[in-house]
Amino acid sequence: MRLRLVPQNTNWDFFSRPTLWLGISAVMIVLALVSFGVRGLNYGIDFKGGTTIRTESAQAVDVGAYRDAMVTLGLGDVVITEVFDPNFRDDQNVAMIRIEAQEGQESVTPEVIEQTRTALQGVSPDIKFVSVESVGPKVSGELIQTAAIAVVLAIGAVLIYIWLRFEWQFALGAVIALVHDVVLTIGVFSEVGIRFDLTTIAALLTIVGYSLNDTVVVFDRVRENLIKYKSKDLKEVLNISINETLSRTFMTSFTTLLALIALFVLGGDVIRGFVFAMIWGVIVGTYSSIFVASAILLRLGVKRDWTKPTDTTGNQFGNVDA
Repeated sequence: MRLRLVPQNTNWDFFSRPTLWLGISAVMIVLALVSFGVRGLNYGIDFKGGTTIRTESAQAVDVGAYRDAMVTLGLGDVVITEVFDPNFRDDQNVAMIRIEAQEGQESVTPEVIEQTRTALQGVSPDIKFVSVESVGPKVSGELIQTAAIAVVLAIGAVLIYIWLRFEWQFALGAVIALVHDVVLTIGVFSEVGIRFDLTTIAALLTIVGYSLNDTVVVFDRVRENLIKYKSKDLKEVLNISINETLSRTFMTSFTTLLALIALFVLGGDVIRGFVFAMIWGVIVGTYSSIFVASAILLRLGVKRDWTKPTDTTGNQFGNVDA
């Protein structure tokens, strides 16, 4: 007996109140923008500037012990990661320590560097600072600009791709859904205060791809059913298409969330911001594919192509329960 989290044949009406879902999304976007405008983001070292210290020691790197030793210094955002390389010697244990720029200073002062060395020597007496590099606010500002451009270009590419593959109504619905997902994710980061850095930008781009994948699956079935059910109105065709792809959509999101939740609980502090963004992105991406992208398509309408022959069988995978 196969496990089914969604009934095999569903007939749910997802558009009994399309205005309600769009209204909820609009309110959430406004709240996210207000939170971003009032609270801002908790930018990490990548965007605020700071100093990176590369350390070496014969003793194995204990990230938790390093972090505990530096807590008393009160340096704010400190990121510690162990570096692995097959070319390292057995007694060569390397770590990267990133310290955010202190208020009123472009880089960490030599006094702070020495305090950090003293604190870490209590954990690993033979520790050496191999290199110390600083990133100023100007470079960090350029990173913010580049990251924003990357997200905008990704969404623009999606607009062109969907336009060419489907029609402009599909493209506009998909892009609005993607903007919805990105804005809500930024709003959550602003409200919760989780560190926002380059890994979060990577998560945003991944969310764009995930949400687009969900949306394209639904839109592809809509395009097939517009030809198959010529006598049905667009609302009915959208409901049929979403119900037919619902099992695939839910199972994909559910299994992805299982892996992400495991990473969030067991993965440690270094990737927690990235994983949190992904968890939230999968949830809102699944929601937007059904209740935002499709609702926008319903509002805009679609030009029906009556020149193509009626397809009564669907494609060869039409009855596969993915």
